[in-house]
Amino acid sequence: MKKNMQVVRNAASAPQGATLQNPINPENYRAVKSGVDTTLLLTVLVLLLFGLVMVFSASYADAQTRYGDSYYFIKRQSGMVVLGLVVMIVVARLPLWIFKKFAPLTYLVSVILLAAVLVIGDDGGGAQRWIELGPIRFQPSEIAKFSIILTLSWYYAKFANKAFDRENKKTANLYGTVFPLCIVGFVCLLVMLEKHLSGIIIIGAIGLMMMYASGIRAKLLGGLSLIGVAGVTVFAFAVDYTRRRIDIWRNPAAFPQDGGWQTLQGMRAIGSGGFFGLGLGNSRQKFSYVSQPQNDFIYTIVCEELGFIGAVAVIVLFGILVWRGFVIAMRSPDRFTQLVAIGISSKTALQVLLNIAVVTNSIPNTGISLPFFSYGGSAIVVQLAEMGTLLAISRYTLEKK
Repeated sequence: MKKNMQVVRNAASAPQGATLQNPINPENYRAVKSGVDTTLLLTVLVLLLFGLVMVFSASYADAQTRYGDSYYFIKRQSGMVVLGLVVMIVVARLPLWIFKKFAPLTYLVSVILLAAVLVIGDDGGGAQRWIELGPIRFQPSEIAKFSIILTLSWYYAKFANKAFDRENKKTANLYGTVFPLCIVGFVCLLVMLEKHLSGIIIIGAIGLMMMYASGIRAKLLGGLSLIGVAGVTVFAFAVDYTRRRIDIWRNPAAFPQDGGWQTLQGMRAIGSGGFFGLGLGNSRQKFSYVSQPQNDFIYTIVCEELGFIGAVAVIVLFGILVWRGFVIAMRSPDRFTQLVAIGISSKTALQVLLNIAVVTNSIPNTGISLPFFSYGGSAIVVQLAEMGTLLAISRYTLEKK
């Protein structure tokens, strides 16, 4: 896909917003327009196919029991994947200035949706996190994660001079730390009202990672991280819903029929897979042992059916995806796109890490999905929109002169 290479000789001939402000010695580089990153695209397609196979394998028993149709979940997931691929293709072809221009609008939309879910949201599983509009059902917090990445990237690109003003520490602290924390904190507050602990953790972590990537001092961010961890801990113990999950995490065997079942059966599935697994489709735990195995605990079914080899293959694929994301970030044509690429890559890595930590009982079960694998329409569409954004950025890379 690297055909018809076109050198963008100056900022005027580059897309609006691509001003060659990349911090990696931009004077020694030139922006080059080319095709999308082939490795990233192929990795995304392999993950999608792998994910669809595992959704069907993990879900057909549950689908037959609940809906009388073993293809119920895979049909719905396949439809959302097709929609997501269309979104990815459209987004990948957008000029870069569009992302920058509409970044603040995405934040406004996500805030409105997060507020709306508190009023008209669907109450499921003890928490109000979903909005239903006819046949469409989506989770606003998924959109909020992406909007935080776009908004903070726009913010640090626009206010870089003030955020990193070495002559005025007050201005630097205000624009570099306080305002970004307010942007992230307001979204976290709305998510907290939904009783969505995993959403708070991921959005807060995305905010801190974006601040670090922009150049905020590591010591300051370390202090903010400690404050954030303390705040999440207080919230977790103050709310019955999350405090109970911590009790189950500490000793799931004490709650074998009431909360600890999912964790115990998931770990049993992981352990029974061995090195080569039981074979694709041969999981035993998906038969009413691991509840809704096509969702957050789908990785346990991967481990059971495909064994250690399959488990590692999933991690390697995500490793390649994240690596290509950072390569794209390092070659991106300006500060905004660089931060967007770092944010999307970091968010993906974080979510994979947390999902695997949950299913292995390394952290409390907080309902974190595995990207491209877990069943869920709104999540897969947003994830593919993020991949489309990375592909769009990869079309404009930096090369040495």
